[in-house]
Amino acid sequence: MKNSQTIRIVSQKDKEQWDTAATHPLASWEWGEFRKAMGIPVVRLGKYENEKLTDCLQVTFHHIPLTPFTIGYAPKCPLPTASIFRELRTVGREHHAILIQLEPNSTVEEAAMMQPYPGLIPSHHPLFTKYTFILDLSKPEQEILASFHPKTRYNIRVAERHGVVVTEDNSDTTFAAYLKLSHETTTRQKFYAHSLRYHQTLWKILKEHNIAHLFTATYNNELVCAWMVFVWKNTVYYPYGASSRSHREVMAPNLMLWHIATWAKRQGLFYFDLWGAMGPNPDIKDPWYGFHRFKEGYNPALVEFIGSFDFVLNPLFYRLYKIVDSLRWFLLTHKPFS
Repeated sequence: MKNSQTIRIVSQKDKEQWDTAATHPLASWEWGEFRKAMGIPVVRLGKYENEKLTDCLQVTFHHIPLTPFTIGYAPKCPLPTASIFRELRTVGREHHAILIQLEPNSTVEEAAMMQPYPGLIPSHHPLFTKYTFILDLSKPEQEILASFHPKTRYNIRVAERHGVVVTEDNSDTTFAAYLKLSHETTTRQKFYAHSLRYHQTLWKILKEHNIAHLFTATYNNELVCAWMVFVWKNTVYYPYGASSRSHREVMAPNLMLWHIATWAKRQGLFYFDLWGAMGPNPDIKDPWYGFHRFKEGYNPALVEFIGSFDFVLNPLFYRLYKIVDSLRWFLLTHKPFS
């Protein structure tokens, strides 16, 4: 029988097939529902082979204030093919998109499979880091622990000796405490933070579908650290974390990461994606270096992704947009959590 392959908009009836095909929580159907709840248009494209959904690409369209234009964004998508590019051009124009930013969930080893296409260029402003750290959880627990840097193992023991307690707690009360601690952390470190509504909506939808989980570390009954993690397929991801300025000497984050790793292992998960790294030759003066070094202490594999690309649909306005967007990111990184 001849193979029949089509690219088309995916409807609600194929939700189950979609989540089977999606390879990352940010490509999940539920992530799309979260973005729609934030008032952002979502288009879901699927590749069907003999009517079975085999690949899925989710695009959100973000309005550019004071203009009729939008920016499309497809995080952690599959490698696009010529037929997908043609469909992206169609839906992009329907949404008056200047560009659609693509960040495939594919490593550099798979880069040769990505076909050149007119209008596709390296992104002017990647949103995901090109590298991440991934901890292999398939090995025996003691073997994993023994592979850590001696200082990391020492800090885990310090936290245990101080009586730091790490628990999963998905209650509304704890989530409110997590938001407060996030505000404190991002204000102190002057990092860009999503709005309260963003976090509240994300938590409501992803918790309901058992994707988002909240972990806390307490010392003498005081919250000193809180992390939100995502679980998707065989992997746990660490996208959001907050820590108190108080009691840094008890090394709560070190025990937190190790506790989540062992929790994930008990859930039958194989990998712990630490959500970002600086690359093989990090700059010690970079403000992210301390966070990079913290993760590196767990001896994870450094994984390099293919990168971020802009599929340019309107070259003239794209050049203007890059200038304005650079200014926007400068302002965002100096905006407090609100």
